[in-house]
Amino acid sequence: MIPLIPRVPHGGPGAQPFTGLDFSVNANPYGPSPHLIQAVRDADHAHYPDPTYGWVRERLAAWHGLSPTEVTPAVGASELLHRLARLCLSDGGLLLSVHAPFGELARAAALLGAPVTTVPEVPDLLPAGTRLVYVAYPHNPTGLAPSPEDLLALAERCLAVGALLIVDEAYAPFVARPAVPRHPALLRLLSPGKAHGLVGARPAYALAAPDVIAALDNLAPAWHVPAGTAGVLAALPHAARFLAETLPRVAAHAAALADDLRPLGRVEHHGTPFLTLRVGDARALSAQLLAAGVRVRDCASYGLPDLIRVSTRLPGENRVLVRELHARLAVGGRHG
Repeated sequence: MIPLIPRVPHGGPGAQPFTGLDFSVNANPYGPSPHLIQAVRDADHAHYPDPTYGWVRERLAAWHGLSPTEVTPAVGASELLHRLARLCLSDGGLLLSVHAPFGELARAAALLGAPVTTVPEVPDLLPAGTRLVYVAYPHNPTGLAPSPEDLLALAERCLAVGALLIVDEAYAPFVARPAVPRHPALLRLLSPGKAHGLVGARPAYALAAPDVIAALDNLAPAWHVPAGTAGVLAALPHAARFLAETLPRVAAHAAALADDLRPLGRVEHHGTPFLTLRVGDARALSAQLLAAGVRVRDCASYGLPDLIRVSTRLPGENRVLVRELHARLAVGGRHG
């Protein structure tokens, strides 16, 4: 029997309707990208899509300078991570994560009964039984990222023991990072909806060696990507203008927000749209803010119960967050 595992917490809407200011979702506040919204509208929603998604693979492959056999589309990074867990951990293999893994990957491992080990930095040696290694580039919520040289060395260690390295680039478009190196034991996981402010369409894809892609395709049902999401993925190579126009502004807003929050506690910000603030009892503070119409993300599920994570919105909205936090933290500097 597959165990019943509770859903992992995420930013964004909860079970109850919310109409306030949401700083818990790490997405471009200038979205959605008009070009990609048009791609959703133009998609053929009346017919089944090509079950191989050949045209999507070809466009993404040409964009990245790869073969279509090295690309697979998906509905959200979480769907790909669940397939990757099934591919690599079904025999009881170990999941190793540099910093806390994305919650959906940890849940996928738990559903399979696979052990999970978290380490604070890229390891020199892989524990016995490691079959899947997860690195975020950069990491959520810390904003930290290893160097390409460290990634390449880690991929070599994975190849030597028959493991696969996942490099999660969900937030890579927001920061100036060197390109991820190609390697037969390395899979790049891309979820461009965040940078394009289009998370509801759930576009995602993976780039990896043909044998890994073929194995992932084998685990997917037919027509697993809706026509609109497939259209978004195919349109990505022509949607760069929106990112060029908006991401510098997002970076400036996030940097200004970090400066405004530093008087209240320790801020960690490394160029991503999100930052963390040390507040003491993050869960209690998050509940108070939610009652005031402001949603933030407490980091307890990452093993960081004294931190909240906030992602920049537009400047006027950020001022509301700063005001609400000052009202609760300015005296004493901590909550709880």
